[in-house]
Amino acid sequence: QVQLVESGGGLVQAGGSLRLSCAASGRAFSSYGMGWFRQAPGKEREFVAAIAWTGGTTYNTDSLKGRFTVSRANAVNTGYLQMNSLKPEDTAVYYCAIEVQGRASRLSREYDYWGQGTQVTVSS
Repeated sequence: QVQLVESGGGLVQAGGSLRLSCAASGRAFSSYGMGWFRQAPGKEREFVAAIAWTGGTTYNTDSLKGRFTVSRANAVNTGYLQMNSLKPEDTAVYYCAIEVQGRASRLSREYDYWGQGTQVTVSS
């Protein structure tokens, strides 16, 4: 069982930045893949970014790749999502998730453990 604790969400003005953190329990974090998803009100959960155990990354779209950066610090069992140039349409609950086979999957169904979510609100 892996527990994930997210932090770093909040209210920010358009153009601002936030860094989300996702701390994982257990000793095998370095072998896991980690993904970030978001869900806006009235919308389905969507893939944002992911990082494999190798450090390889993937992003939903080119526009997110230019503004968001996914990373990990295996020494402290923590993954990060750095979000810059935030826009009102980035407003959502953001979730981190662990994929125990180490892949950076875009598919939510392939993730095994999920964080509780953290609210990100971007005002115009």
